[in-house]
Amino acid sequence: MAEWYEQSFGEDYLLVYKHRDFQGAYQEVQKMISWLKLPQGSSVLDLCCGMGRHSLALADAGYQVTGVDLSNVLLREARAADSEGRVSWHQGDMREVPLDESYDAVMNLFTSFGYFEQDEEQLKVLKEIYRLLKPGGRFIIDYLNPAYVAAHLVPHSSREDEGNWIEEHRVIEDGFVKKQIAIRSAASVTATEAEPARVYHERVKLYPYEKFRGLLEQAGLSVEQVHGSYNEDQYIEDASPRMIFVGVRA
Repeated sequence: MAEWYEQSFGEDYLLVYKHRDFQGAYQEVQKMISWLKLPQGSSVLDLCCGMGRHSLALADAGYQVTGVDLSNVLLREARAADSEGRVSWHQGDMREVPLDESYDAVMNLFTSFGYFEQDEEQLKVLKEIYRLLKPGGRFIIDYLNPAYVAAHLVPHSSREDEGNWIEEHRVIEDGFVKKQIAIRSAASVTATEAEPARVYHERVKLYPYEKFRGLLEQAGLSVEQVHGSYNEDQYIEDASPRMIFVGVRA
């Protein structure tokens, strides 16, 4: 049976998350550049690059960018947006990245972490980040804040988009935040016999700050700053929506 992350990042993902725009990515990249203090021309790996929004913004800012993602659908979109071929795109699993190069910086953004059942599997990802960094190379890992997620969880939401009815159910269970997404045509919702929904699942392990920091240190990654959002604010456990770790390969 395929894992959820092998199934959920397909064509329907483009519909559910189409609100993630390129303009927001450009603003976030400007913050990341200021945190990393990397000179233009530095090599950057965007690990779990998705549709390539941040990769392309980094390329526009003068960096040599490589993007890696497991989803061929998302990589197709990334390549389509990169008509000049400025970014080197690769398909691969973040636990075993099919690259031998090392980079000045590695980024793992928007909670592209915590997908696996076991801590050992998450640690493989962090050790890959270590391996892919040059000595003294810098990293950013942008992860959710578990305390904020617990306080602000919306158990159910629904909306219509492009003739589709999208329902999302969320729950915190067994140390994970879990989401079920069901999609069917909007017309069928009021029909006598509703069509079967296309159902997807997402699951992210909830690592509190100290536990996450311990995993980073175990992998040889030293934390220098922790931000609570892209507005430069420091991380506050009960208030910050994100935990954005910025640091260096020890």
